[in-house]
Amino acid sequence: MDRTLAADLARLPELLDATRGAAADALASLDARPVVPAAGKPHDPEPLPEHATGTDTALAAFRDRWEPRLSASAGPRYLGFVTGGATPAALAGDWLTAVHDQNSNSALDGGGQDLERETVGWLRDLFGLTAAHSGTFVSGATMSNTTGLAIAREWLGERLGVSPAEDGAAALGPVRVLSGAPHSSIAKALSVLGLGRNSLVRVPTLPGREAVDPAALERALAGTPGPAVVVANAGTVNTVDFDDLRAIEALRERHDFWLHTDAAFGAFAALAPEHAHLVDGLDASDSVCVDLHKWLNVPYDSAVQFTRRRDLQARVFQNSAAYLGPLGAHPDLVHLTPENSHRLRALAAWFTLRAYGRQGHREIVERDITCARALGAALEADPAFTLLAPVRLNVVCFTLAEAPTPERLTALREAVAAEVFVTPTVYGGTAAVRAAFSNWRTTQADVRRAAEALGAAAREIA
Repeated sequence: MDRTLAADLARLPELLDATRGAAADALASLDARPVVPAAGKPHDPEPLPEHATGTDTALAAFRDRWEPRLSASAGPRYLGFVTGGATPAALAGDWLTAVHDQNSNSALDGGGQDLERETVGWLRDLFGLTAAHSGTFVSGATMSNTTGLAIAREWLGERLGVSPAEDGAAALGPVRVLSGAPHSSIAKALSVLGLGRNSLVRVPTLPGREAVDPAALERALAGTPGPAVVVANAGTVNTVDFDDLRAIEALRERHDFWLHTDAAFGAFAALAPEHAHLVDGLDASDSVCVDLHKWLNVPYDSAVQFTRRRDLQARVFQNSAAYLGPLGAHPDLVHLTPENSHRLRALAAWFTLRAYGRQGHREIVERDITCARALGAALEADPAFTLLAPVRLNVVCFTLAEAPTPERLTALREAVAAEVFVTPTVYGGTAAVRAAFSNWRTTQADVRRAAEALGAAAREIA
């Protein structure tokens, strides 16, 4: 063994203590650090070290060279995209995921996949899904949507008497995928799956909404020859709008379609009694996407996908090799996702669910919703801003009241980046900004700091 590597092994407890200290320092400074550090000149890449110098040296180099450039995305005022943090229990689980280093895909070494199945069962219960849905962990919402639509592709083949998994997507002929306000990952998934971005048909939404118009959807289905795929939204990115899942389900009485629901963060509405009606009917979906590194507050990368047709899922993703078990009635996880290598992502989710339960995660969801409403109210009361949509759940979509050009909004975002991070969008043809609340640390004090920073910056650029 390399002498330095052997020395690190002998000192492993000490090195883990040093790493723990660095992690504790980073987390303790979240409130004071710039949320997004000012952009500086990129580092010139250093050459690969020729000789071993050990973990101590690597840790010191990281803290000096890279840590100051990292954002405080684990903190309470990182309101860009839809980004959670990592609860204390989730952080512990993620550390132990690396410690135990499981490839949890095979019954030949089955502890990891059994833990994943237990965790999936807890999540299924959390979101109000029945046992008709089976689930697996994947890397994020994009992979969850891709997996769900891959199963939908095989369902289309089943209806047409072919198997895209065996014969290719071309065997299907033209395919129509209907949606009102699909997330960008849907078109990406269709490209990956060989169905093509042009197979996505955007159906009119309700006036002033991002929710699909059920009557328009029925007309689109009536004009679709053969079976189709419908992608419903349970929480759109810009305004957290929800399609009427019950109304869409009712269309199945007259039309043949696979229903995939993108509930990346909207599924968490099920935890809050005031908002649970928004996901009424979610269980009727044939496949469901939920992103866990958003509102479950587990570290990147983690998501789950659910489906009612595990048989079709295994047909798509089965991996035939002598060293793997047969499919059987309960396929190993290696047969259910694109990944042969599959870290034990479920452990971080298991830890946070085991530690805080339904009530603890309900409190996070309800507090973030309250914070979003408070920021929305503060911006609505400030003449410098215009709310572009009601605050339905955890996202505030707003713009400048005067001259809301992309350039002025970029100036606004950059002016406040040290205090609060928000991301750009376009809503209804208007350049806008989104603030998304999904971090377990965020409080009303953070809302006040964000509102004050935004207000001061708007007056500066006026």
